[in-house]
Amino acid sequence: MAFLTEPEPARDTPHDMIQGVRRIVAANPTPMTYHGTNTYLIETEGGVTVLDPGPDQAPHVAAILAATDGRVARILLSHTHHDHLGATAALQAATGAPTFGFVRSADASFTPDVKLADGDSVAGLVALHTPGHAPDHLCFAWKDRVLFSADHVMGWSTTVVSPPNGDMRDYFASLQRVLDRDDRLYLCGHGPMLPDPQGYVRDLLEHRRAREDAIREALRAGPADTHRLMMQLYSKLDPMLQRAAERNVLAHLLKLEAEGAVVRDGEAWRES
Repeated sequence: MAFLTEPEPARDTPHDMIQGVRRIVAANPTPMTYHGTNTYLIETEGGVTVLDPGPDQAPHVAAILAATDGRVARILLSHTHHDHLGATAALQAATGAPTFGFVRSADASFTPDVKLADGDSVAGLVALHTPGHAPDHLCFAWKDRVLFSADHVMGWSTTVVSPPNGDMRDYFASLQRVLDRDDRLYLCGHGPMLPDPQGYVRDLLEHRRAREDAIREALRAGPADTHRLMMQLYSKLDPMLQRAAERNVLAHLLKLEAEGAVVRDGEAWRES
């Protein structure tokens, strides 16, 4: 996979991305979030739509309020992972803006004011249910063939799929769904924008299929648990990322189990 990079952005400062869209990058950099969560300020009917308020950090909320002059018309959530959802309550308290999210929230502490089903529209944005990374994950299609792809597709890295809320079968299907579209640009949940995304999404699917083939090949040598498989398949991986890699391995195994290709025997897995 050929990934994209970008310089570390100024913190809590709005940057123009495309016409009508600015981005504020939260100060929550980690090996899992790149430089931090992207909060998008989208000029829409009636005011600014904030997509993904980001982590619960007071300076980040203050930056959103300053950049919008408090003209927040609505708050959209791509999914309810804490690095996207965390600032929602504080932003809503400061603005009174209604929240929008998937009809079945994956976080018991959050219920959106307006529940979005697949295909619903809000302020010119069309919700696309793309589970896999999270069961309540939404991408949002905008004008001029722009897709806010959130954490479903990111140019800087592959996406973690961590059971039980992450589901690899859903992820494959959701990748195929966006591949079948003709979007020209993705604005991602972390990292830089992704132009001409179809080739990249095809590479993502091929990467996942190759990883699946490698797991099956490893199991032909005998049963193994997820840690052993991870160490075999990701031998050069940064130790800080090994836990996430092991979760991806488990997600692949659960997909293969559902398809009848592998079976579980205690902590070990083997070919069926």
